[in-house]
Amino acid sequence: MVQTLLVANRGEIACRIFRTCAEWGIRTVAVHSDADDNALHTRVADAAVRLPGATPAETYLRGDLVVKAALAAGADAVHPGYGFLSENAGFARAVLDAGLTWIGPPPEAIEAMASKTRAKELMGIAPLGEADVTEADLPVLVKAAAGGGGRGMRVVRRLDELPAALEGARAEAASAFGDGEVFVEPYLAHGRHVEVQILADTHGTVWALGTRDCSLQRRHQKVVEEAPAPGLSPQLEEELRALAIRAARSVSYVGAGTVEFLVADGRAHFLEMNTRLQVEHPVTEEVFGIDLVAQQIRVAEGHALPVDPPPARGHAVEARLYAEDPARDWAPQTGTLHRLDVPPGVRLDTGYTDGDTIGVHYDPMLAKVIAHAPTRAEALRRLAGALERTRLHGPVTNRDLLVRSLRHEELTEARMDTGFYDRHLPALTAPAPDPHAPLAAALADAHGRSRFGGWRNVPSQPQVKRYETGGQEHEVRYRHTRQGLAADGVRVVHADARTVVLEADGVRRTYEVARYGDEIHVGGTRLTALPRFPDPAAQLAPGSLVAPMPGTVVRVADGLTEGTAVQAGQPLIWLEAMKMQHRITAPAAGTLTALHAEPGQQVEPGTVLAVVQETPPQERP
Repeated sequence: MVQTLLVANRGEIACRIFRTCAEWGIRTVAVHSDADDNALHTRVADAAVRLPGATPAETYLRGDLVVKAALAAGADAVHPGYGFLSENAGFARAVLDAGLTWIGPPPEAIEAMASKTRAKELMGIAPLGEADVTEADLPVLVKAAAGGGGRGMRVVRRLDELPAALEGARAEAASAFGDGEVFVEPYLAHGRHVEVQILADTHGTVWALGTRDCSLQRRHQKVVEEAPAPGLSPQLEEELRALAIRAARSVSYVGAGTVEFLVADGRAHFLEMNTRLQVEHPVTEEVFGIDLVAQQIRVAEGHALPVDPPPARGHAVEARLYAEDPARDWAPQTGTLHRLDVPPGVRLDTGYTDGDTIGVHYDPMLAKVIAHAPTRAEALRRLAGALERTRLHGPVTNRDLLVRSLRHEELTEARMDTGFYDRHLPALTAPAPDPHAPLAAALADAHGRSRFGGWRNVPSQPQVKRYETGGQEHEVRYRHTRQGLAADGVRVVHADARTVVLEADGVRRTYEVARYGDEIHVGGTRLTALPRFPDPAAQLAPGSLVAPMPGTVVRVADGLTEGTAVQAGQPLIWLEAMKMQHRITAPAAGTLTALHAEPGQQVEPGTVLAVVQETPPQERP
């Protein structure tokens, strides 16, 4: 029996595993980097062990240090979570060799499926050779052989783009997984990403726990997942389950795993088998009424699964909340998470709590919010409503995008595919702030600040405040009167520092206001207070390319020097942040007049990397 379990991971998944352990009376041990010294997963565990490392990202990849930490803390079992060492056969062997219980599949099964190329060969599928790609094969997808999460993936639509895509994918894969091997496969732009949850014991029983649809993705990383996958024929569902069980049995699989497919034109195309728990496992748990982590532990203890899995019930949908700006090429965001408060009726899995810092070293996922209901339509509605009502104060997030996505007719009618955001991102990210949110912010700020009692007999000029939200500036005017604060076009029913009640066109609405320095949250609208008189020294030169996030310059385009002619959209500089590479491109055709970036340079948001002087239209060839 497992008595003390160490989780070789961090953040949300560590907290989620610890929750099950607490319910089952199992003591817990966390490991952490210096950057995670006060992270939530270290605070909720019974004990925590620091892992030394050259960089915070590398820390969790040191299997030898993790095993040493488990032994030092008196743990008798190790759970790898997902990511990092979760699909590392060498780490699994090291855990077992140390006399610890491994909460995962046999190392041989991990080894067989760890490389996507080898997994395809095992299933009788041959990937494309890099040198064999022709125009007829396009578009193709360059993909990391190890790992997942969309890292090390590039879509190639022209042959001349293939070399750069291979180079970038190798670098990103090596950084994220310690393995730069990549391969090429056909890219199906309008397929659906469907997967099957597997659970197997040491007695020969293999469960195929239904299907999940994970088609809504950005950068090949899942954003919205649901179970069961809607709109599949009974024959296709049975084929998917049979293929998943076949894949599991082919490697004598034990524990929880996922077999992934791309479904197009009614056919299933095998992608890979992930030999670990998936981020989206909660939707399967909600539909089948089971705890997959508890089952993983029971299987590792030698318990047998019942012959048949429990029956499925209802529908579940999960949305991943990210600290990122979808309107700015999904740029990760950092800063303080002042508040995360999800309304009751939905499940929240998170590694953050109020006041925590969102750093630059790890994936920007803040939380997963999961809704379960008797029908798919009810689950979608419940999740969208919960996200809309969530108090989420801090950096820019994808919350509004998620709400709009969950209400989009293509999703509600189950017509989505992996190209959903390619088609709809501009519309889904178009600014649509509450028109009265800036006024509510101004009135809350003005509460208690009025001069000479708040009103004067002589009519005065209105007070003016400026705010920015969604890339747009808003100027607000209000007055102090004998009756209190007033503004044109609305009736101010009530205003204090935290709550403002406005009535417009006979409709009364209440606004909750929270302020953190110049950052103001009014309901679900995030605003930035602008200075009344902008500092001229803060103005950037036209054509300045600035770092959109903190990160490391990993590459500058070959031959790029001051005086180089550039084309609009041409990649100039590559930044690495949160384990992903981000391209900085030329905003217009012109000449590079300044280049400040160099490989290895650490930059903060707003750092000027280069300046491009645009060529006047009349002078362009």
